Amino acid sequence: MALVDRVKNILLSPKTEWPLIEQENATTAGLLKDYAAPLIVAGAVCSFIGLTLIGVGGFGFSFKLGFVDGLVQSILRIVLGLVSVVIVGYIIDALAPTFGAQKNLAQAMKTSVYAHTAAWVAALLGIIPALGIIGVLISLYSIYLLYLGLPVTMKCPADKAVPYTAVVVIAAIVVFIIIGVALAAVTPSRMPGGSFNIGSRGGGQVTIEPGSAAAKLDDFAKKMEAAGKKMDAAQKSGKPEEAVAAAMTGLGAAFGGKAAEPVGIELLKPLVPETFAGLPKKSARAEKAGALGFMISEAEARYGEDGGKNVTLKISDTGGAAGLMTLASWVQGEREDEYGREKTYKAGNRTVHEKVRKDGRNEYAVILAERFVVSARGAVDYEVLKGAVNAIDLAKLESMKDMGVTK
Repeated sequence: MALVDRVKNILLSPKTEWPLIEQENATTAGLLKDYAAPLIVAGAVCSFIGLTLIGVGGFGFSFKLGFVDGLVQSILRIVLGLVSVVIVGYIIDALAPTFGAQKNLAQAMKTSVYAHTAAWVAALLGIIPALGIIGVLISLYSIYLLYLGLPVTMKCPADKAVPYTAVVVIAAIVVFIIIGVALAAVTPSRMPGGSFNIGSRGGGQVTIEPGSAAAKLDDFAKKMEAAGKKMDAAQKSGKPEEAVAAAMTGLGAAFGGKAAEPVGIELLKPLVPETFAGLPKKSARAEKAGALGFMISEAEARYGEDGGKNVTLKISDTGGAAGLMTLASWVQGEREDEYGREKTYKAGNRTVHEKVRKDGRNEYAVILAERFVVSARGAVDYEVLKGAVNAIDLAKLESMKDMGVTK
């Protein structure tokens, strides 16, 4: 069934759609790549646009997330979206005997994926942050979908559906709190949360022009098919963390990215200068941390003087964020308002983001090789800030682009 049709049916007529879902043969890999991933990515993109380009405001207050922070948050949304589906599926299956239901991991995964539909559709409202509260209310409909689905897919008695649903939701919340704490270590200084088949049928033949949109879709489908095989193998291992990692890596590969183990902090620290933008270094830190296959290395330093000028410099290796940093190259544009101007553009193979504010707190960031991020922000002249970032040995970072790349 087409993705749009399934979304419409599960939202508008769930009581008749769940029996159809229960009869379908589906793998976790297929559910993730054909249904979950497109909806999760769409929501993440809408959130990125809403928080970085539109912003949240009212009563004289306005807030917009920085480009780098917005990008990291979007990637985390995709990661956590895939993680939540798999974890809730395992929770549903593990709790089945407690509520007189049948243990069946395949059915549990289907239940988890399709019950999440309302929350994923609600995430699309993130493109207009002011509608956030409406999105929260819509996402609660996912709990109702779960309540209707459990008796059908997991064969639990009707009188046990309410407690079964409640315990699944509570258990999931506890797990996600733990995940949130773990991921806070990955981004300590930042704010966090269908298949395409082109071929021949019935003896007909389809010719795909190289470099055309159809060719790109065909390449996307082949990559997702390969990723699906890896996800199937990971699922059979019985280790949910391997299934999640395979899902993230496969999704990143489909978008053209490469997953990699981030370089050690000993390679980033030498790139942090003693003086930056004409200011002496006041403090520094470096760490490599991660969870659920999402790892990051980061070296950070703060510079300042008594006169009030201050700058924070961060040099990070996201390891390609499981290949998803390639999404950064898709984002380009500019805007100007009463607070200043902001622009994101491609400069050769690099993605550059610049923000010039009228209050003097400026920002300049460069994404290199779809994995390294060098960003600086602070109360100094924009041209000075830009020059200081470009004075760092960015070419040396780019030379490390193949270190730790997953084959």
